[in-house]
Amino acid sequence: MPHQPSTDWREHIAPGEAERYAEYARQFSEMQQRKSAKYGNGRALHRKQILGLPAKLSILGNLPEYAQAGLFAKAGEYHALVRLSNGGSASAPDKVPDIRGFSFKVLGVKGASALGGETDSQDFLLINREVFGMRGSEDFAGLVKAAEGGPSGLLKHFVRKHGLFGGFRTLKGLQGSMSKPFHGFAAHTFFSSAPIACGKYAVRVRLQPETSNGAPATSSDDWAADVLSRLEKSSLSYNLQVQFFVNEKLTPIEDASVNWEERDAPYVTVGKLTIPHLSDWTGERGAIQERTEKGIFDPWCALVEHRPLGDVMRARKVVYYESQKNRLAAQ
Repeated sequence: MPHQPSTDWREHIAPGEAERYAEYARQFSEMQQRKSAKYGNGRALHRKQILGLPAKLSILGNLPEYAQAGLFAKAGEYHALVRLSNGGSASAPDKVPDIRGFSFKVLGVKGASALGGETDSQDFLLINREVFGMRGSEDFAGLVKAAEGGPSGLLKHFVRKHGLFGGFRTLKGLQGSMSKPFHGFAAHTFFSSAPIACGKYAVRVRLQPETSNGAPATSSDDWAADVLSRLEKSSLSYNLQVQFFVNEKLTPIEDASVNWEERDAPYVTVGKLTIPHLSDWTGERGAIQERTEKGIFDPWCALVEHRPLGDVMRARKVVYYESQKNRLAAQ
């Protein structure tokens, strides 16, 4: 049986976190500079932009009381910008297995910012994986650093952490995860994989495509072409949903390796994201690509009611800021 949303969640700040996050930022900054020297100025991760797109977000009315916070406090419509990306630090071909990113910035939002002061936008950063796959930022930072060395670098990293047999087993599991079918940006479900606040509650976020977007893609060497070919026929629509913390065992805040199962914590639809027919914005296509490529998409660009939660999100605050400075991101 599903559990009721609970406000009994807590963050646990570990000793030395600030120093540890600063070191991650330094490591990612050095990697970003190496990759930028090879591929041109760009992000540390999610370097390859697939598409920048305009969108409209409609927030539903009559939501449950516990969902009525921040952006979801009342019904309304907002313009948005969408950035679709491959997750790697290099500009690899689309056919290479990768994490895929679906980020969108909701514009025209007004309120107190999670970073202090005021904000005029609310960002959501989602990937095509329901669960982060690692307990926290330490594991992720180590993985990214090892991945620069290719398969042999990853194997050495995992052997050091898990021993010979455990290292081979972990590498095989990672390769299997990366090779899972991707159904395209129009037909795949995307997840925040880490929690944010929703007023006094905590939630994870999901973006679920509507069936009207068309059949799942089996494979592609050009994911942008797949999206644009669909937009030449009709708009694309997605349901924006949130999943509420119920208790620390089933829906932990700090352990990003634990999936919040839908049977325990059902999703609530709070809005609808629509990417308009290509003919509605084809004249602006170049400007939108440039704006999304140069711009900032950051979970900490958020209303205070939706501030990011947990170790992974706290680390992203420091690392993303350093990355944005390195590439002279547009505010």
